[in-house]
Amino acid sequence: MSTATPGIGLPDSRTLADDAPRTRVELSIGGMTCASCAARIEKKLNRMDGVEATVNYATERASISYAPGLAVDDLIATVERTGYTAEAPQPEPEAGPDPAGDTGDTGAAPDGLAALRQRLLVTVALSLPVVLLAMVPALQFRNWQWLSFALTGPVVAYGGWPFHRAAWTNLRHGAATMDTLVSLGTLAAFGWSTWALFLGTAGMPGMTHGFSLEVGAGDASSTLYLETAAGVTAFILLGRYLEARAKRRAGAALHALLSLGAKDAAVLRDGREVRVPVSALAVGDLLVVRPGEKIAADGVVAEGSSAVDTSLLTGESVPTEVAPGDPVTGATVNCGGRLVVRATGVGADTRLARMAKLVEEAQNGKAAAQRLADRISAVFVPVVLAIAVATLLGWLAVSGNAAEAFTAAVAVLIIACPCALGLATPTALMVGTGRGAQLGILIKGPEVLESTRAVDTVVLDKTGTVTTGQMALRSVHTVEGVSGAEALRLAGALEHASEHPIARAVADAAAAAEPDGVLPPVDGFRNTPGLGVQGVVQGHLVLAGREGFVHGDGALPEPLLAARESAERSGLTAVTVGWDGAVRAVLVVADAVRPTSAEAVRRLRALGLTPVLLTGDNRAVAASVAREVGIDQDQVIAEVLPEDKAAVVARLQAEGRTVAMVGDGVNDAAALARADLGLAMGTGTDAAIEAADLTLVRGDLRAAADAIRLSRRTLGTIKGNLFWAFGYNVAALPLAAFGLLNPMIAGAAMAFSSVFVVSNSLRLRSFQGQRD
Repeated sequence: MSTATPGIGLPDSRTLADDAPRTRVELSIGGMTCASCAARIEKKLNRMDGVEATVNYATERASISYAPGLAVDDLIATVERTGYTAEAPQPEPEAGPDPAGDTGDTGAAPDGLAALRQRLLVTVALSLPVVLLAMVPALQFRNWQWLSFALTGPVVAYGGWPFHRAAWTNLRHGAATMDTLVSLGTLAAFGWSTWALFLGTAGMPGMTHGFSLEVGAGDASSTLYLETAAGVTAFILLGRYLEARAKRRAGAALHALLSLGAKDAAVLRDGREVRVPVSALAVGDLLVVRPGEKIAADGVVAEGSSAVDTSLLTGESVPTEVAPGDPVTGATVNCGGRLVVRATGVGADTRLARMAKLVEEAQNGKAAAQRLADRISAVFVPVVLAIAVATLLGWLAVSGNAAEAFTAAVAVLIIACPCALGLATPTALMVGTGRGAQLGILIKGPEVLESTRAVDTVVLDKTGTVTTGQMALRSVHTVEGVSGAEALRLAGALEHASEHPIARAVADAAAAAEPDGVLPPVDGFRNTPGLGVQGVVQGHLVLAGREGFVHGDGALPEPLLAARESAERSGLTAVTVGWDGAVRAVLVVADAVRPTSAEAVRRLRALGLTPVLLTGDNRAVAASVAREVGIDQDQVIAEVLPEDKAAVVARLQAEGRTVAMVGDGVNDAAALARADLGLAMGTGTDAAIEAADLTLVRGDLRAAADAIRLSRRTLGTIKGNLFWAFGYNVAALPLAAFGLLNPMIAGAAMAFSSVFVVSNSLRLRSFQGQRD
């Protein structure tokens, strides 16, 4: 960013423009046929003052940030002047059968794919006899070449029309793309053959024609390339069709995520149920959700209790029990009783909509390696044209045979394939991020994938991440003659009247221990802040709280004293309970460790990460939790103020570590942003989720290991794709230039390269989160 000239108080105009608030928009781009198309559009948009644009060939989207003074119409006009179409993205259609027969796929219009398939079938039907006649001399009957000519004409005109049209459009705009190479190659092959048939000797009755995988010498006037024109067109159309179909499958996860929500809802209006579309819902509406129905919006249960299946959003198969006051998420399924839900988030404010937006933004991003591939694609076609001309001239100079020279030059035109370069990253991102969304893992962008590769240390916030963040009863210790059940019943009945977190832990444990879940009533309840509570339960005056409050200056009986001291050494909370003038029990309460945390730590270690426990609690509490989940004591950092968590991450980074941070609270946001990789628990605060690179939708630390595994797998797929795409072009172009590839075989290889890259990315759909 520019700054003001030293000594002058006003910044320059560029600084003002840079500092002004910018607007973001996404446009759907039409007419792109290869990666070089995307590179051209991106280059044109970025030449506009105040515009920063990224164009994604696989998703057919342009993500644009522009300064005040510009309008979306200006951006669309620039795209159209480049030779393509642009419009604001249309709302997602409701899920339904695909007219093309690929139910559930997305990423291309069904009608467009059906039309492409029809063009492909006609082309293959006409091309097959041409290729067979050329490759099998035994099939070459008298005047066979004229039948081949009659069949090839419609193939080049109808089958190749998309390539010729795009090539002409690009030519009018002074550009060349992959379509230019295909159009030039097929028209040149057909044109040469037409000349040889009508003006040369190739049209003579009884003429036979051999076939070779390499360039072969021959008389120019008798050499036909009809099989090249027909075969290349068919192969490349097949590649385009398979690529389009695979791209739709790659985006299927996001489409499925967007279609999860309910289409309508039953709303209570003036005491009556009225069914309305979800677009008509408002915050505060009371939604009636019957068993088996989807919850139409985020909200809070107002009436009823049930089990809710959240697997569609979180990947967690075990239903969650909900009761009045519990939050519920839109698109989850009510499995049990009737619920009345008060809507708190509708439309774009629902958790589902925010998840879909995060995934979509991630799919529009580009990794550093992909940006290099895009730059190569932008200059690739002109370079290939130059190589083709050089090949033609070189062969003419060396051999003097026009047929050999032409065959090698056409092979160079056909073999080139920048499409694979353009598809390498976005297709893997589409599949990886979509699969992550299905498993409850939201990846914000390709830069995140680069970070997961280098991470060697994972910092785990204790409260709400390793632990539940809620107090729970650990143990009950009583004097001789008093049962634990009696002590817990009396203490729980008393604490039930209090809202203190420790009191709630005792009361919940006591209620769970009762056969009917009902605790005795309490009379004369009184709360003494900072000390404890008292009241009459079943005729006993019961006190619970600090030792001095319950027993005055007296000493605890030996068993209870030992229990209290042991709890305090472990950093746990001891609640003293007495009734009828005597201390009779000590209840030990602590923040409950998540039952999956120990397994999660083991899985993180298996990925080569060193777990570090970070907490603001005292050292004894932290050490106890670390022992329980398997974290080394020398990797425990305790008594850290919330505002100092980011400094701890910075200190670890200064030691040479690459740090991932897992947290869920507002006080974790700075540390999540400071870490090399931030992972937010989706059950946490919006601030933490916004600051993180990865969001784990379900509150299960095991998902952190799954997220890192998926990110690394996606990054590995991207690198494999790029290696193949670069390696293919590096190896194939010299083979074609030196006459070692027949143009038709070159066309098949070019089509296969793009299909390979997309198919390799689709393997990410089989990624599974680890289960016990």
